[in-house]
Amino acid sequence: MNKISKAERLRGDTRPTRLGFLGVGWIGRLRMKSLLETGLVDAVAICDPSAEMAEEARKLAKSAEVVPSCNALLQHGLDGVVIATPSALHAEQAIEALSRGIAVFCQKPLGRSKDEVAAVIAAARAADRLLDVDLSYRHTAGMRRIRDIIRAGELGSVFAADLVFHNAYGPDKGWFYDRSLSGGGCLMDLGVHLADLGLWTLDFPSVTKVEGRLFRQGLPLRKDETEVEDFAVGTIELAMGAVLRLACSWRLHAGCDAVISARFHGTEGGAALRNVNGSFYDFVAERYHGTRSETLCNPPDDWGGRAAVNWARQLAQGHGFDPACEKLFDVAAILDAIFGR
Repeated sequence: MNKISKAERLRGDTRPTRLGFLGVGWIGRLRMKSLLETGLVDAVAICDPSAEMAEEARKLAKSAEVVPSCNALLQHGLDGVVIATPSALHAEQAIEALSRGIAVFCQKPLGRSKDEVAAVIAAARAADRLLDVDLSYRHTAGMRRIRDIIRAGELGSVFAADLVFHNAYGPDKGWFYDRSLSGGGCLMDLGVHLADLGLWTLDFPSVTKVEGRLFRQGLPLRKDETEVEDFAVGTIELAMGAVLRLACSWRLHAGCDAVISARFHGTEGGAALRNVNGSFYDFVAERYHGTRSETLCNPPDDWGGRAAVNWARQLAQGHGFDPACEKLFDVAAILDAIFGR
């Protein structure tokens, strides 16, 4: 998958990119597998508080050294680090890596607030190091087609978008439900993808107004509560005149495993990405003309690791700070506004 050509590997020397993996639970190992399959990188060091998870990761990278701490991992002469730890650690660990001249690929969210996100971006800029976040839905084939159609003006003037991510389940780790550790509930976990998709597809227009409401077990969630939301809605007004509406949840009675969609409405047509039969992985992209529907993309589409592979390609080509990462602040600011922070 996503094999890198010899030309892409040129970086002034011939050695593979040296990566450390900080957090190798399920998602961390998936990203490790995608990166190793490129043939571009070496997994040099692994760190996870679970010895079992670390050993599972070593099955993918037998020559990697298992180390006891983030500090020990960052001392291994790394070119980059892949962070898949609990959210409360992301900003601190990313800043520490960047300050040592190590590029960062981080699971979402990059930080629990816009202030944490801003601090990481500032560290990347100061160190002139590559920074990216695993906003993986950008990299589905269907979403790429929809973005290209919209940016080419084929839907006319896009005036609205409806973005939805309902998960019939909830996270299985306790820290997700502690606001101090997670930064928030389903909005932080799932809504970050929706806010990013809306802004990214429309080329990051300025945001003029944000409103939202949070619920927990069917009741409005007060700002002073320490519990996290399991249902969130938000309305984002854009300077271009369009409005984005997002809704996300954990453990919703949805009739299937998941309801995931991004629908864009324009004066000359519409387009949507939607999951198939409740799947978390299979998506169809469609274009709408009145009552007619045209299929743009069908599954299968092996999209999960593309964000990480894209980061690794850039790193192998010697890329430093990418100003595109500054848009991560815009997404974090929307979430903060919905939270009322």
